Amino acid sequence: MRLLLVEDDRRIAADVEGALKAAGYVVEAVRDGEEAWFRGDTEDYGAVILDLGLPGMDGLAVLRRWRANGRTMPILILTARGSWAERVDGIDAGADDYLPKPFRMEELLARLRSIVRRSAGHASSLVVAGDIELDERQMKVSVRGVPVALSPLEYRLVAYLLRHRGRVVSQHELDENVYGHGEDHDSNALEVLVGRVRKKLGPDLIATRRGFGYLVPETPS
Repeated sequence: MRLLLVEDDRRIAADVEGALKAAGYVVEAVRDGEEAWFRGDTEDYGAVILDLGLPGMDGLAVLRRWRANGRTMPILILTARGSWAERVDGIDAGADDYLPKPFRMEELLARLRSIVRRSAGHASSLVVAGDIELDERQMKVSVRGVPVALSPLEYRLVAYLLRHRGRVVSQHELDENVYGHGEDHDSNALEVLVGRVRKKLGPDLIATRRGFGYLVPETPS
């Protein structure tokens, strides 16, 4: 899943970006409000982690402009501002959750998983499709209860398709959420990756829709 991280403190940004990448996310990081607003208004992200104290444009103003323009991606606010009134302002402006600084990285990841699940209408960190089970908390995939070793790219592919099961996902969308925007890879890399996953998890999990993309059915055979 592709995330936008908006944080002007370089140390915090580096720590959070590292934790997110280790958890299987594709991360794009920006440090000022103007660029954050433009990215979030013109690009599609699975979620946004947004600091409020930003140069250029305050994070709360960024959030309000996104929501006013109909942008619906889940948003987790990170901020050193700790008063209850400021938290209420953030939630009323359209934030999905609020995490004050300092914070534990484990809590950030848990809150992120939660807002992403809620936005997709899921209540659990376990995603099941036929014999396949994805545990987002542990970053594990199993077939009929037997764990399957996946590379980071394979895990990103499986996790994204399972989160969006029942919907055809285009190759462009998968490219951005598996490899990241602008990352170099061969034109047939995604097709090769899908082939590797099929060998590990079974040929019927991922269906190809020629000219449209890939699909994990709601109830795989």
